[in-house]
Amino acid sequence: MARMDPSSRRLPWYVPVVPVALMVAGAIWSALTLAEYAGEALLEAGVMVTAALFSLRRTLAAGAAMVLIELALTIKDGYFGRPVGTRTLINVVLIALVGVGVNRVIAHYGRRLDLVRSVAEAAQRAVLPLPPTRIGPLAVAAVYRAAEVEAQIGGDAYAVQDTPYGTRLLIADVRGKGMGAVGVVSVLLGTFRAEADRAPDLTALAGDLERALVKEGSLREEAVRMEGFVTALLGEITPGADRVRLLNCGHPAPYLLTGTAVSALDPAEPGLPLGMSGLGVPRPEPETRPFPPGATLLLITDGVTEARNRSGEFYEPAAGLGGRGPFRRPDQVIDALLRDVEHWTGGPRDDDMAILAITRSAEGAYGGG
Repeated sequence: MARMDPSSRRLPWYVPVVPVALMVAGAIWSALTLAEYAGEALLEAGVMVTAALFSLRRTLAAGAAMVLIELALTIKDGYFGRPVGTRTLINVVLIALVGVGVNRVIAHYGRRLDLVRSVAEAAQRAVLPLPPTRIGPLAVAAVYRAAEVEAQIGGDAYAVQDTPYGTRLLIADVRGKGMGAVGVVSVLLGTFRAEADRAPDLTALAGDLERALVKEGSLREEAVRMEGFVTALLGEITPGADRVRLLNCGHPAPYLLTGTAVSALDPAEPGLPLGMSGLGVPRPEPETRPFPPGATLLLITDGVTEARNRSGEFYEPAAGLGGRGPFRRPDQVIDALLRDVEHWTGGPRDDDMAILAITRSAEGAYGGG
């Protein structure tokens, strides 16, 4: 299961209360103070906030409420039927109509934004398709969150593929953002899908990815080519599903969740990111780790580990998820991680975030490949 997260589009719980509070405060202020219509500005602000953030029906209701409040105040103060009272009522009616106009303009551009967002999501799905939800005894879940929440597109990537060598995994983070990063993601994933079935081991697969990225980079300007690279983690769950081989190419370490324990699978020798073969540094050998029944392998990008709280401290998944298991499904792990990161940051992130989780069922073995 893979999903784009829509929560960033919802307004905070307190926002609907703001226009109501403004109008109530304006009415009370005008009714209790000696100054004539002292709270008029608050009433008008309540209507405009409603027009900017909510539906036409709520805007009409707010406008009507403002007119009725002003009508009651003019009657209370003895100005109804007099020129000053008439001018005030005409003004508030005009303000209510302006609010309706503002609401319609924002709704028009909101529909255009929804169209752009849907196109971006379709492009993201084309570049980053859904992984299989199950391969033999392995359950798979993934989620992608772009830093640009309205664009829903960026430079993080993941892939899961059943091969003759077992289930091969990829999670990667392309340096940079925007369509340039998406182009690199397309090359990376296309190469992974083509070569994962053929490469005899992870080192060879990393070499295939390296060559494809170097070739892609040769088509770019020199400054972009020199600075471009991709951090990646390649994985291979053996046909028996009892072990996982990992090859780290400068990427954040994955985590193994077993029961209530969470441990980082740090590499003994981290490799350079993909796209940096020009430095002539040999790539380390893959490392093999046990993958117990019921365990979950959690792969992330640095949008998770570099999420900061208000004190500037980085988020640590082992500390955040430790003691919260056991998790029976990979989507439960992802949901818990997302909630914890959101609580940790207390606000918007400034980096893309991709998460891939694979849970081995407590019984049975992989019978494919």
